[in-house]
Amino acid sequence: MEIQKITLDHGSGGQASQELIRKIFLKHFDNELLARMDDSAVLPSIHSSIAMTTDSYVVDPIFFPGGDIGSLAVHGTVNDLSMQGATPMYLTAGIILEEGFPLDQLDRIARSMAESARQAAVKIVAGDTKVVPRGHADKIFINTSGIGLVPDGLDVGAHNAKPGDLILINGPIADHGITVLTHREGLDLQSELTSDSAPLNSLVAEILSGSDKIHVLRDPTRGGIASALNEIAEQSGISIELFEDKIPIRKEVQSACEILGLDPLYIANEGKALVFVAPEDADNVLKLMRENSLGKNSAIIGNVVEDNAPRVLLRTRVGGTRIVAMLAGEQLPRIC
Repeated sequence: MEIQKITLDHGSGGQASQELIRKIFLKHFDNELLARMDDSAVLPSIHSSIAMTTDSYVVDPIFFPGGDIGSLAVHGTVNDLSMQGATPMYLTAGIILEEGFPLDQLDRIARSMAESARQAAVKIVAGDTKVVPRGHADKIFINTSGIGLVPDGLDVGAHNAKPGDLILINGPIADHGITVLTHREGLDLQSELTSDSAPLNSLVAEILSGSDKIHVLRDPTRGGIASALNEIAEQSGISIELFEDKIPIRKEVQSACEILGLDPLYIANEGKALVFVAPEDADNVLKLMRENSLGKNSAIIGNVVEDNAPRVLLRTRVGGTRIVAMLAGEQLPRIC
């Protein structure tokens, strides 16, 4: 009888481990580097600055509208590299499985990772699988690392924001966090909520090739745009003005936030980029973003101002002003 669930034998390094690798991971991730099955991947010679990142994914639930833990792991790592202006090239995947995890769900997740990697034009070249006893983990955790190539002289780090910069975003905020939360809790809000999880490397490549006036890139994941903008303000020593009526948000997401008592500025995104650009080239960059399928609803949402203290201010719809502080505590756990 064929085994349908993960057993401790699958983490032993023996025959069961090899069968798992061949039947699931090699089947979906197969490429010339991974197929060698060595303990590490030997990559082609690289003559460029290299960006490197690592992240771990523990999202609950592991399947949600618009994605799953596998696609999220690939997208998140690709986007972390892209926010340095890098062209993502190679990923590794470390997978921790709970004993009893269904093999068909693992196959579905691996297939999703492979499809996401192909979409982003990256290769998964190395990995590792561990199995822990039942009750010692929650179904599946994934760690991904990635490397990408950075063009010489390019620096779009959070310390580069300049007074006068306009701040752009490539679409509505808070889709991912609200989708995962409502799906986890089984909330029926009579609306079609879908995660925005997506790889942003094509959008970033297009705007960087069309403008040399982009100063900062950042993906506002955990903590939402509020926390990301506070980090940039602190690292650049500037202040930021946001305009509430310019920030795109879907009506169903706004309604869900109001029902749940949440501020969408602090909700996680997984397919959004904040772009700081010199004012003279903002319209050009906005046009380039809107021409990409992931940026059709791009908008200018704020600007950088000189101030004595780094901070983020929100100009409200009714004409008032409030300080948008860094997120304190964990608003939505297990969101990525």
